[in-house]
Amino acid sequence: MTQSQPKDFSTGAAFVNGVFVPIAEAQISILDWGFTRSDVTYDVVHVWDGGFFRLDDHLDRFERSLSHMRLTPPYSRNDMKTILDRCVSLTNLRESYVAMISTRGRPKIYGSRRPADCANTFMAYAVPWVDIVPKAVQERGAHLRVASKQRISPEAVDPTVKNYHWGDFTQGLLEAHDEDFDTTVLLDHEGYVTEGPGFNIFLIRDGKVLTPDRGVLEGITRRSALELCALKNIKAEIAPLRYDDLMSADEAFCTSTAGGIVPVSKINSHIMSNGSPGPISRALKDFYWEQHRAGWHVTPVNYDLKAASL
Repeated sequence: MTQSQPKDFSTGAAFVNGVFVPIAEAQISILDWGFTRSDVTYDVVHVWDGGFFRLDDHLDRFERSLSHMRLTPPYSRNDMKTILDRCVSLTNLRESYVAMISTRGRPKIYGSRRPADCANTFMAYAVPWVDIVPKAVQERGAHLRVASKQRISPEAVDPTVKNYHWGDFTQGLLEAHDEDFDTTVLLDHEGYVTEGPGFNIFLIRDGKVLTPDRGVLEGITRRSALELCALKNIKAEIAPLRYDDLMSADEAFCTSTAGGIVPVSKINSHIMSNGSPGPISRALKDFYWEQHRAGWHVTPVNYDLKAASL
């Protein structure tokens, strides 16, 4: 009898149905309401140089999302921390994109249409580092196209609860890519600036940093950028912003767990800083990574953890 080969977690590890598996083996049921109804919430934290960044802040937000969605996964917060740690440990990745997910699950009573009859799930995975735009693009500054499609109304889907309702974002991305832009940013039904697919947006005008006050996920990296501005004595404000504000910005940047602070050099036809990252954007980006190296909000990964049963 041949001995089974050890599992290869080098391209990613997942925790699904109570077990740890290589990312390629991770599956959910096609009957799970997370798939059929987008009845799911999630959060994403990154690992950089062997440490989670603001892990407790991400878990806090995940717990708020679970409460809003009335989801009760079968694991405690401490269990979730251990699972996330083990996913990273199995991959041995020093830089990683790490997700936690809870779906409504499948009805325990066949044919039931009641959300309360479903068995809620918890899943997690760790994969190699992900950037919202490639690093080479970040060097010249991302190019954003303002979408013609409106952002989903916050009265319909609460943007402060992370979700997979990306129909509006996907249409915006298709438009942007058709015209060779890197990504997109969406306005709401009243013409106010909201966010882009997976990131918050910031504008800089006359030395002041501004970010939208509505229709957005309250991003952890967004919070970090505002805190960094305070540390640098840069004026910053959460404020209502419109299309004209985008077109009159001196600089702009995006914030995301997937990449940190990402300078923007072009929005539609509006070119900023001679088509390159502006000085304040670049300074904040550099400071963000300096703070990482200094251990700011870092929780080290325990790479000695084994994938034992919980």
